[in-house]
Amino acid sequence: MKALKKIWGFVSVIIILLLALLAIALAGVRLFGLQPYSVLSGSMEPTYHTGSLIYVKDADPEDITEGQAITFVMDENLTVATHRVVRNDVTEKKFYTKGDANEYEDSNPVLYGNLIGTPVYTIPYLGYVSDFVMNSSGRYLVIAGVVVFIILMFTPDVLRAVSKEDDKKEKVSASERNPKSEDCA
Repeated sequence: MKALKKIWGFVSVIIILLLALLAIALAGVRLFGLQPYSVLSGSMEPTYHTGSLIYVKDADPEDITEGQAITFVMDENLTVATHRVVRNDVTEKKFYTKGDANEYEDSNPVLYGNLIGTPVYTIPYLGYVSDFVMNSSGRYLVIAGVVVFIILMFTPDVLRAVSKEDDKKEKVSASERNPKSEDCA
């Protein structure tokens, strides 16, 4: 039983650390001025792989140079994309962009006002996790998993307390059934 308790303790610490790292990777980075975005297409392969999570920091549009990757709002549906700048037209305040894996330049220029920033770091596959957690069914599943984990963490203590209480009741019951008789002579 002690070995099982040690194993459970070790596993629970690992799970807590992984959850903390995931929380930092998905939300905590905002404290450092970074915004995470999932890469959903292969237009920037091999620089940014599909399913990666990229971290974007604010940038001044006029400081963006040709060949630099930018993250921007692409259309009225607020679709976010990351492509490489082919040309920065400072006078018209527009970027001309192209995905690394795309053959042709993007058909619409990016207005300066649509610039989110420049990618500074990427973590492969974490974008899949981010997308899963951000949709409603994934969010419910994560919450349910956390609740189950918390219940499992306290279960050994509850069982131990119940077991001790049962032992006490058993002893009291046994002493009531077999009272020690004293000789009265």
